[in-house]
Amino acid sequence: MNKLSACIAEAIGTFALIFIGIGAIRANPGLLGVALAHGLTIAVFVSATGHISGGHLNPAVTIGFWVTKRLSTLQSLLYWVAQLLGAAAAAYLIVAIIPESVWRPAGLGTPDLAADFTRLHGMALEALTTFLLVFVFFATTADAKGAFNKIAGFAIGLTVTMDILFAGPFTGAAMNPARAFGPALVGRHWANHGIYWVGPLFGGVLAGVIYDRLYLRDQPPA
Repeated sequence: MNKLSACIAEAIGTFALIFIGIGAIRANPGLLGVALAHGLTIAVFVSATGHISGGHLNPAVTIGFWVTKRLSTLQSLLYWVAQLLGAAAAAYLIVAIIPESVWRPAGLGTPDLAADFTRLHGMALEALTTFLLVFVFFATTADAKGAFNKIAGFAIGLTVTMDILFAGPFTGAAMNPARAFGPALVGRHWANHGIYWVGPLFGGVLAGVIYDRLYLRDQPPA
């Protein structure tokens, strides 16, 4: 599969995640509804794009594959650009469809910290939840010995759902810099934005390195 096709798949999948995620938040179905909206979208689009691009849909997943040399630097950068463009496009479309009086009060669904949650705690929680996500991603997509690689999307979607159920009330549980970037760009809500890059990217690197060193030592990068 060529680089352009892979990048388009990454952009479309990330677009879907942010579009459905923001829409669910504004529909206000409660924490479980928001968690399921994100988890189901990830499950569907990781499954749909996995054979094209790997179905990363998240710079934190991509950096995990880059640091373990399972993705080239150029391809990783192209994935990042595609993911961020997809996220921005989704946020702009939401603004074009939904009245400002509906999306503005919640900052277009931009993740932010709970009132009594510090930035350090926010980065730690985002790092930990992203670690779990990327660990599961490696276990179900990168590990040829994994028993469940055919249902990777389902496992990854469930991980996103459970992470949001726990961390959502504290940080918004982005676990994905693109998920934070799209609505922040369009809604101009940049409060604590760095947390949603530092935490997830650190968690992604840590999960990738640990899984690669412990369980993929006899499986060279494809």
